[in-house]
Parts: sequence; structure tokens; C-alpha cells
Amino acid sequence: MMDWTDRHCRYFHRLITKRTRLYTEMVTTGALLHGDVPRHLDFNAEEHPLALQLGGSEPADLAHSARLAERWGYDEVNLNCGCPSERVQRGAFGACLMAEGALVRDCVKAMRDAVGLPVTVKHRIGIDRQESYEFVRDFVGTVAEGGCTVFIVHARNAWLKGLSPKENREIPPLRYEIVHRLKREFPEFTVVLNGGIDDNEGVARELQLIDGVMLGREAYHNPALMAGWDADFLGALGPAAEADDAWREMIEDHMAAYMARQQSERGVPWAHVARHMLGLWNGRPGARRWRQVLSDHRLKDRPAAEVLLLARSARRGEVAVERAVQAA
Repeated sequence: MMDWTDRHCRYFHRLITKRTRLYTEMVTTGALLHGDVPRHLDFNAEEHPLALQLGGSEPADLAHSARLAERWGYDEVNLNCGCPSERVQRGAFGACLMAEGALVRDCVKAMRDAVGLPVTVKHRIGIDRQESYEFVRDFVGTVAEGGCTVFIVHARNAWLKGLSPKENREIPPLRYEIVHRLKREFPEFTVVLNGGIDDNEGVARELQLIDGVMLGREAYHNPALMAGWDADFLGALGPAAEADDAWREMIEDHMAAYMARQQSERGVPWAHVARHMLGLWNGRPGARRWRQVLSDHRLKDRPAAEVLLLARSARRGEVAVERAVQAA
């Protein structure tokens, strides 16, 4: 979810679900060793519970990064062993680490020795054409020796050559039965399933068999999916039914205030934040008109609250999109 789940996206998502655990974009150890640490690690207090996802393969570097995560106030450190991109492979981390279970074990142990935070691992069920259950079983067993007890499992193989990251999310077949079998064989571990779940019926179905479900792009493009999670799965009150418009308008108002603060305090253009909201009205009447106004570059110099009100009027059919733009 690089360039997607930044702090502004997470703030928006947190308005929809209070209890769901949110994950950052993957941050490399190199970026934290040599880059602008606050830029990579700062987040809004409202985002908790929040996990920092790290990319790296050097135990000492990961331990240093984990200490920074603890200092910044994150609730979890997650090691990415699932990203298949060639750029990530050149850095010797991501999915290629599944071939080096002992190294991942040592990385986990180094982080656990460095901090009191939970250290978790996200991985695939295999790499390339290695499709035996025994491969992922042995990987999990080895990594667990380092103290990891939470495994987030993307239920596809990662093909390290010949497929783009997008194709790696679509072409290798989903094999949920592998994840289910891991849970049966390691009942003491928390096993979370990732990959291919695109509705709440699927979430509910999988929660009968494993401990958790992670959604990425589907939740990003259709954020209303999250509206019922607190009440349905996490034992807390949440927004009204997904078809109700009132909670969406309330979120618009909160985001307008947030975008104004970000622009005045940090110089962040409101459009940079609003891009994460474009799926808010998906499936509702007028959603396309709303997106058109919110995405119109001619409005970028207007206040966010004003543009959102124009978008609301266009969605309701009270004013045409072009008239809304001209009115600004």
C-alpha cells in the first residue's frame, strides 16, 4: 500500500472504524537510518491502534528501527516478508526473505530483544512455484523460534520473477486452505488472513476459521466496508448502516476541519489529503458527481470546507458539477 496508507489516509479510516488495527506503508530501515525520521514516523494520535510496517533484513538495523517505533508510540512493529516487487528484492527484503527463515527468525529476535512492542510478520504462503504446505509451515515454525506469535498471511504465492506487484496480487491463485491449515497446526499463534476478501460476508466467514482478516485495496477503494466492523466484529459502536448518508456527511465535516489544520499547520495542500476520500460515496447516488468536484484541479486554491460543500450539493443534484466549479 505504498503511497496509499499515509497518515492522512489512516486518519480518514479511523473516522470510520475506531477499533480496527491500522498499518502504515512499509518503511525501510534505510529510510529510518539515513532519512527524515519524523517525516516517516509522525502520525496523528487518533490513529491508534497503529502498527509500523518495516522493510529490512539486517537484525541490527531492524532493532534500531523498532526502538524508534517504540519511542514514537506505535502499538506494534510488523516485518514485511510478503512484498514481491523487484525493487524490494534488490534490497534483500520482502517476499524473498521467505527463503531465509533463519534470518527472519534472527530479525524478529533482535527486535523483540530491543523493544517491548509486539513484533509480527506478514508473509505469503510460498514463493515462486513452491506450493507445498510444508514450505510455509517450516517458515512459520522457524520464525516462531525468534518469538513471533502473530502471522499475517497473504494467501497467495509471491512469484519473484516475471510478474509485477499488481499481477502478484491477481495471478497466483488464492489458497485459503493453506492459511486455515496453519491455524489448525499452530493453534497457539494468532493467524490473520490477507488477500482477496472484498465484502463483509467474506470477513465473517473467515473469522469462523482464523483469528483475523486484513483488507488493503478493497477497504481503500470502498471504505464504507469498514463502517460496520466495530459493531459486527469488534464489540463496539460504529457508524450507522452502510447505506446511511448521515455518517458520510459527518465524516466530510471532520475531514474538512482536518484538511484545514493540515494546510495551516503543516502546509499540506488539501487535495493531497482528499485523494484518500474519493471512495467514500461509492455505491450511493451522486457519487460520481461528488468525486468530480472533489478532484477538480480548478478548485485547489479554494478552502477544503467550501469544496466539500460544493461536492455535497453536486451529489444531491442541487447543482450541476460545472456550475459548482464556476460557483467557486
